Amino acid sequence: MKTKRSWNVKPSKFAVKTVNPIRSIVDNLHINPNTTKSVISLSIGDPTTFGNLQPCPEITSAIVESVTSAEYNGYAPSTGYRKSREAVAEYAFRPDAPLEPEDVILTSGCSHALEMCILGLANPGQNILIPRPGFSIYKTIAQSMEIETKSYDLLPNLGWQVDLAHLESQIDSQTAAIVINNPSNPCGSVFSKRHLKAIVEVANRNCVPIIADEIYEDFVFRGEEFHPIATLSTHVPILSCGGLTKKFLVPGWRMGWVLIHDRQNIFGKEIRSGLQALSQRIIGSNTIVQGALPSILQDTPETFFEDNIEIVQRNAHLAYSILNDVPGLCPIMPKGAMYMMVGIQKTSFSKFKHDMDFVECLMSEQSVFCLPGRCFDYPNYFRIVLTVPEPLMIEACDRIKEFCTNHYTLDTPTSSFNTEMLLKNQMPLQV
Repeated sequence: MKTKRSWNVKPSKFAVKTVNPIRSIVDNLHINPNTTKSVISLSIGDPTTFGNLQPCPEITSAIVESVTSAEYNGYAPSTGYRKSREAVAEYAFRPDAPLEPEDVILTSGCSHALEMCILGLANPGQNILIPRPGFSIYKTIAQSMEIETKSYDLLPNLGWQVDLAHLESQIDSQTAAIVINNPSNPCGSVFSKRHLKAIVEVANRNCVPIIADEIYEDFVFRGEEFHPIATLSTHVPILSCGGLTKKFLVPGWRMGWVLIHDRQNIFGKEIRSGLQALSQRIIGSNTIVQGALPSILQDTPETFFEDNIEIVQRNAHLAYSILNDVPGLCPIMPKGAMYMMVGIQKTSFSKFKHDMDFVECLMSEQSVFCLPGRCFDYPNYFRIVLTVPEPLMIEACDRIKEFCTNHYTLDTPTSSFNTEMLLKNQMPLQV
């Protein structure tokens, strides 16, 4: 019998390979705010952080009723209660993208929905295509399971539309899925019907399914329209991911879903069975929220959504109007979601080596914290959130303006020249 001489406990390969790029970057920033100024965080994508955006009474009363009924304290089927899936199918139904309850799987937030879709379609050694700039969760999920990620470019000079030629060039024999995020985090872009059809055609031409991250569905500004990508294709199989998180302002309630759109039965029974098996890993999503789901989806008034969008859109216009007049900055006006990307004309700020330097110094001098573009695989930009109270939005942007004025290098090409170059050519990160 072998005698154990010492402890030798090591983390699993899965744990070691699970890396959130945002956390790894932010944790390595030297964040020391100016103690004479209150901190304004424009970094967190939680719309409830400042208390100015909260769920309406209809939403909270539905959850209270679910708790007090004592009907939802036990386990539900791993894919969700039938009546809850019926409610989601009815809510998400479109004539051009019909749904049945069997097409709905309830999940623990949209991130869990994305995980199920990625793991349900891709094997280790295969790849998925993800947007650049894009949210880090796709890479975190995939790489932890030894699934490769290949980035396709979004074009800032075209409102962050997909570079269709680059997208298609990234597809190879090992591509298991294309991830489309619309409306977008971090860009705030909203794709037109025409552009979405072009994306679908690329997928159709190459026989690659789509994973649609639509957690910001319908969160679009006046004059814009959200088109579920599943309404624009009868041939490409699509897994659409959504949930209550953003639109209903309850990110902590962890309620998401996967919608299976497969008009030609390309997925067949195997993919559906695989997704159901994956749902059993956590034995289903939050049952209390499931119990409230029919009332939340049916009874929340449209004015609730309209008012919230109005607040965010007003902040977007305020931020853009201030930052667009700042020499050396190039904000890209969003069309929806809750974010704005702001370009840094590097030649105008010779003191800073890269966007992380810029963000660190901004925090130390002005106590305004933004996420560097590197968090989204896009150097020389930073992202701001647009859900803060209006006075703080103005104060934060005024501080950014003061900071840039103090560090602006005068002996550079004209601002318009720099802006054009920034939009057309992404400069490499210099470290």
